[in-house]
Amino acid sequence: MPKMIKHISIALILLILTLSFSACSVSPPQISTPPPSTNSTEPTNPSWTFPSENSQSATPLPSIAEVVAQVMPSVVSVTSEMVFHDFFGREYTQTAAGSGVIIDEEGYIVTNNHVVEDAKGPPQVELADGRILPANIIGTDALTDLAVLKIEAGDLPHASLGDSDLLSIGDDVVAIGNALGQGISATRGIVSCLNVSVTVSGNTLYGLIQTDAAINPGNSGGPLVNLANEVIGITSVKIAVVGVEGMGYAISINSAKPIIEDLIHQGHVTRAWLGVSLYTVNPSVATANNLSVNKGALIVEMVPDSPADVAGLKEGDVIIRFGSKEITNVDNLIQAIRNCQIGQKVEITFVRGEDTKTTSARLQERPPYD
Repeated sequence: MPKMIKHISIALILLILTLSFSACSVSPPQISTPPPSTNSTEPTNPSWTFPSENSQSATPLPSIAEVVAQVMPSVVSVTSEMVFHDFFGREYTQTAAGSGVIIDEEGYIVTNNHVVEDAKGPPQVELADGRILPANIIGTDALTDLAVLKIEAGDLPHASLGDSDLLSIGDDVVAIGNALGQGISATRGIVSCLNVSVTVSGNTLYGLIQTDAAINPGNSGGPLVNLANEVIGITSVKIAVVGVEGMGYAISINSAKPIIEDLIHQGHVTRAWLGVSLYTVNPSVATANNLSVNKGALIVEMVPDSPADVAGLKEGDVIIRFGSKEITNVDNLIQAIRNCQIGQKVEITFVRGEDTKTTSARLQERPPYD
């Protein structure tokens, strides 16, 4: 009996081992198969390529150094002895530095009015070759901040004037001038905005070119130049307050040309004149003054016997159209008048009370102003 139990035990052990080996080696491994992809493997556009690009490798970009080398000899430093008064009314002088650009071989120089308007004695002009010469003030125009000087010298390099109407936002420009009175230097930037209006000391300058080229005191009157070596603006003002960067302005050369011509031809600028003082109408102004329109140019004062007076306009009238131009604010009307000729007859639409009326005014030459 014990021998039988022994044999049965051995048989059971062998059976267990056989079943164990069978469980490990006989059954094939279970491999999980991923679900079929829902994305098509076929290309949707097998012929696609990157769009062709115009290579500029064969067309070298203009060199800023070449532009500066071409224009800089025509740029001058302008220094003036300015007259000031202290708190007690006592007079004292101070030297002010600015810039200018020679525009012809005869020695005419364009600069800013504010560079020379309070000069005591003739301004001094330093040329690129180091010569320092006195300059005669041919004429100044405070409304556009332009002035023309003249020096007596020969063999003068002069700049070419471009067409500022061809400018686009993003165009490269170079500002050249006597920055900080330290001599002529150049800075590079782009055209940031066009046809900008900026008010300085109560006077509004129109049609300005905004640029991020660095402009500093002393740059005033210097040229703003394009990459074709052409002057397209006369540097005038900069917004210099904390938190504001890269907002300098130049008078567009196209708006400066007729002013320059008038100053050279006759020593002053002739402008058409209507003879009114104006205030811009907006909703709040309309409410405060019981006006029936909420935009336009409100006449607040009128010169007796002026074109406006002769045309029958009155204080309190709101001009809403001048010739073919719609008038929504004072700037619109001022620019429209400046674009007219002396003696030109212009139809004016205005609102008086609740009524819209039309009249005509023949513009006269603007009287002399301080």
